[in-house]
Amino acid sequence: MTVKKDGLIVIGENVNATRKLKPSSPRILLDGNVARIRYINAGGDEAFMDVSEVFPWDEEQRKKVLVPHVSHAIKTKNVEYIGGLVAAQERAGATIIDVCVDEIAVDPEERNDWMRWLLPAIQKMTDKTLAIDSSDPETIKVGLDIYDQSISRPAINSVNLEPGRDNLIPLAKEYNALLFANGSGREAMPADDKERVENMKALMGMMDDADIPMDDRYLDPLVFPLGAGPDYGNHYLDAVRTLHEAYPDVHIFGGHSNISFGLPKRIVFNHAFLVLCILAGCDTLMIDPIVNLVPPLVEFKLAADALLANDPYGMNYIKYCRAQAKAAAAAANA
Repeated sequence: MTVKKDGLIVIGENVNATRKLKPSSPRILLDGNVARIRYINAGGDEAFMDVSEVFPWDEEQRKKVLVPHVSHAIKTKNVEYIGGLVAAQERAGATIIDVCVDEIAVDPEERNDWMRWLLPAIQKMTDKTLAIDSSDPETIKVGLDIYDQSISRPAINSVNLEPGRDNLIPLAKEYNALLFANGSGREAMPADDKERVENMKALMGMMDDADIPMDDRYLDPLVFPLGAGPDYGNHYLDAVRTLHEAYPDVHIFGGHSNISFGLPKRIVFNHAFLVLCILAGCDTLMIDPIVNLVPPLVEFKLAADALLANDPYGMNYIKYCRAQAKAAAAAANA
């Protein structure tokens, strides 16, 4: 197991080539023709990464073009910046770190080469499980081939019913990998909670056939932006409830921050949704743990479990509080 079942598993989503910053972000400092991103490196010191090459200098461009800071860090092999991203997620409470290079190149072989470089680089920075994330099963296979399992187990993100992706299920067994499975259909995205559940049940059958351990299965019924459909939140939550009841021994998660895409004050919206997801049955969250703080969510889950009689007499909650108090006392005496 990654963490105890009474806790929360947190998948940090920030080492992803799709991640971008607004040109107006306070983290971006402009000095003449130089643009730099301010960040905290793995050692805890302030540092800067030059992004002049990818910064939209034209005023009109700045209204619609974002700064691809993660992609730029990978392409320039800036291990200090990548290390800062990894360390920040660890400090914030991530237990799994998602790694994706899909947007870094159009050519599949070039993407594969970047995966071959990036995974070993990150494994020198952390002993956390890394989720090898790609829309291309071959890129995932490349990642599995070079993954150092003496450091941690890999995770596959993700299998679904689309043709060709079913090959990832036997790969999970072969490479002893955690397996993320999402609710996409063979030809289209699910229309509602019922289609999500039907797709997930089909995948569960395929995982049964491959003898994938229940505790290695992570089910993602798919979170769609609420701005694209008023019922999308309920579709996801209803699917989570059904899957949690049907499969109590598997992990249930989703790309939870997708729900607030295009909405103002996303942090507020995300937090409300995460609380609802935990109550519905999610024991795993895929979030930016730096923005959506993990400790309050862990504490909420433990308290909710006690209140709903899922943790008789609140023993897990009490154990957690005692551990926190002990850690605080140790820190004060250090």
